[in-house]
Amino acid sequence: MAELKHPPAAIEFKPDIEDAARRWEAYLDGEIIDRPLVSVTAHIEGRPTAPGSDYHGRVFGEMDRIIDNALTNYGSVYYGGEAMPSFGTSFGPDEIAVFCGAEFAWSDESGNTNWSVPSIDDWDDAPPIALDESHPLWLRIQEFYRRAAEKLAGKVLFTQIDLHTNMDLLAALRGPQRLCMDLLDRPETIDRAMAQARAVFPKIWRAIAEAGRMDEFGYCGGLYSMEGAAILQCDFICMISPAMFRRWVLPALEEEAQIVKHAFFHWDGPGAIKHMDDLTATKGLHTFGYVPNPGVDHIDRLDLYKAVQQRGKCVQVSGSFEQLKQMHRELRPEKTAYCTGAASPAEAEEILDWFVKNT
Repeated sequence: MAELKHPPAAIEFKPDIEDAARRWEAYLDGEIIDRPLVSVTAHIEGRPTAPGSDYHGRVFGEMDRIIDNALTNYGSVYYGGEAMPSFGTSFGPDEIAVFCGAEFAWSDESGNTNWSVPSIDDWDDAPPIALDESHPLWLRIQEFYRRAAEKLAGKVLFTQIDLHTNMDLLAALRGPQRLCMDLLDRPETIDRAMAQARAVFPKIWRAIAEAGRMDEFGYCGGLYSMEGAAILQCDFICMISPAMFRRWVLPALEEEAQIVKHAFFHWDGPGAIKHMDDLTATKGLHTFGYVPNPGVDHIDRLDLYKAVQQRGKCVQVSGSFEQLKQMHRELRPEKTAYCTGAASPAEAEEILDWFVKNT
C-alpha cells in the first residue's frame, strides 16, 4: 500500500488503523487502492455491553459513568474496513444556541428531543450573537471531552459536537418563522447577525478539538483525517431560496469547511435538494450524506448520488449488504463511502473481500 502522508497514532479498538488511514487518505485525494471506502461494524459475541446515554443524561447525568459505559461498548464492536471507533457527545441539536444565551426546553412528551427557547425578540435590542464562555453547559461539554480524553485517548478517536452553526444558529435564537420573515424584511440585519454567528464557529471548533486531543490522535466526523474533519450542516436551507442560500449560508459553509479541512455535509431532506448545484460547486465540501425522508432508503436515491458524483463530489451511502452490492454497480468507487452492518466479524470480512473482488 501507499505510504501514509500523516501516520496515525495507535488506537486500541482499531488495530488496523494504518491500513484504514491509507484508504481514507486515498479517498480524500480522489483515488482508490483496491476497493471503495467501506465501513462495516459487527457485534463481537460474548462481549459485555452497557446502557447508552441520551441528551438528558449527558446534560444532567454523571459524566464518568457515561464514559465508562461507552468504553465497555467499544470493546463489544468489531470495526471493519474504514469504520473508526469514536467518542463524541452532544447536549442536543440546539446546544450552540444555548451556549450563546438561549434556554434549553425539555418535555416528557417529546422523548429524548430537546430544543432551545428563542432569545431574540427584537434585533435592535438584542446583544451581539456570541459564545458565552462562562456558560455552565459550555464549560460542562468541554469538561466532558477532557474526562473522556483521559480515559479513552489511545483507545478511540473523537468527533466534534453537533455543529448546528451559521443560519441554524440564527433560527434557534430567533425562531424559524420569524427568521423567515426577517430574511425578506430586514436583510441587512441578517448580514450583521450572520457575521456574528460565523465568528462563533472557530471558537467552538478549536475548544472542542483541544479538549478531545484531536490534533494528537486524529479527527473523526463523517470523514477521518489527521489534519481535520467534521460534519457540517444547515438544516434551515430547506426553508430558503437559492438566492438567500448564496447570500448567507454558502459563504458560511465554505468558511467552516476551510477551518475543518475535510468537510462532510449532512444534507437533510428533499427540501434541501434545490441547493444541489450551489452545494456541489463549493471547493470545501468533500462528501455528501443525504438524509431521505423516513421510509426511503439510500438505494432509492441513486439518481441523486450519481448527479452529485457527476459534479465532482463524493457521497456516503448506507444500507444492507445486498443494497450496497447494487449501488456499487452504479456508483463511482473512488467517490463513494459505503456503510453497513454485519452479523459477525467474519461476515464483515466477507463483505470487504467482496468489494475487493468486484472493484
